Amino acid sequence: MDLALNPEQEMLKTAVRRFVQQEYPKETLLQIAAPNEATGDGGPWDSLARTGWLGILIPQEYGGEGGSLTDAGVLFEELGRGPVPGPHLSSGVLAALTILEGGTAQQKSDWLPQIASGQMRVAPAITEPEYGWDEGDVKLAASADGDNYRVNGSKSFVYDGQSATHFLCAARSPDNGEVGLIMVPSDGSGVASRGLPGFSWNLSEVSLSDVSVGSADLLGGAFSGGWAALERAIAKSVPVLCAFQVGGCQAVYELSVEYSRTRIQFGTPIGRFQRVQDHVINLVNALDAARWTAYEALWKLDTGREAADSIHLAKAVGSESYYEACNLAHEVHAGVGSMTEYGLTLHTTASRTLYHYLGDPKFHRRRLADALGL
Repeated sequence: MDLALNPEQEMLKTAVRRFVQQEYPKETLLQIAAPNEATGDGGPWDSLARTGWLGILIPQEYGGEGGSLTDAGVLFEELGRGPVPGPHLSSGVLAALTILEGGTAQQKSDWLPQIASGQMRVAPAITEPEYGWDEGDVKLAASADGDNYRVNGSKSFVYDGQSATHFLCAARSPDNGEVGLIMVPSDGSGVASRGLPGFSWNLSEVSLSDVSVGSADLLGGAFSGGWAALERAIAKSVPVLCAFQVGGCQAVYELSVEYSRTRIQFGTPIGRFQRVQDHVINLVNALDAARWTAYEALWKLDTGREAADSIHLAKAVGSESYYEACNLAHEVHAGVGSMTEYGLTLHTTASRTLYHYLGDPKFHRRRLADALGL
């Protein structure tokens, strides 16, 4: 198993790192993270959209770059170093892959080019107040109304919901109980969303009251197969999310090492103290565990190998590693790490918010046991 990057991926890594440094410096990230700031219009988001990277996984025939999952992992690892917010993962990866997995030819032609350009920002709205990523957790109802559907219910913890132009909602048919996916404009009649403070990634709660949606907006034209398409897309999206978490771990590691070299206490850099060294070593262990599990899963998917066990392992390890890396970084920094203007709290908030996205470690450990036949 060779997880080394090829020359093109090394070039991509360098280009994205330079872009993040120029367009998303710490001051910009802090401004975006301020309350009531959106991340889906104007400024650096438009610059990101113009790079074409939002379509890295979208085939060229639909206006994307047609890259591999490892290419996407390289891109998102560098975005994770920011951490760069915005609907790049939710729209450009999860929503795009779901449409590729389950959409009709017309839906792919209509939606994917707009997603690749950033014009259409699709936030998958899957989870509900009783949070869960199983099909049985979906209660949102979509009743047939002639040739259309009437959607009623609510979605919670919708990532990038405040900056979305559309929601790709998991909804259940009252007729046969099957779960499908329906595209709903965020500014449609009966659609309302509110931000959830205390989280990053513009988490929101979305309510849908008697929302009328055309049959052409039902993914694949039927409820049947919708949830299966979403699960296939999630399986491919999870390692890309894990790569983002790897980038976050790398950033907090570098912050911690630099601080341990320059912070003087009792006449010596604190990096010479055994306890500080212990924290840094544990941080390195978390970083390495997240990196190798994420890229093994990406490699298996790109080479057509059975990857279910590696996908679930990567998410369980990646979420816990990012979470613990931030904890360890705060131990190294002590009080200064809690100052908003220092920037470490950007990662702390992101690590907590992304911990549960696409399933928390406990969820994926159960799935890992199933994949291994335990």
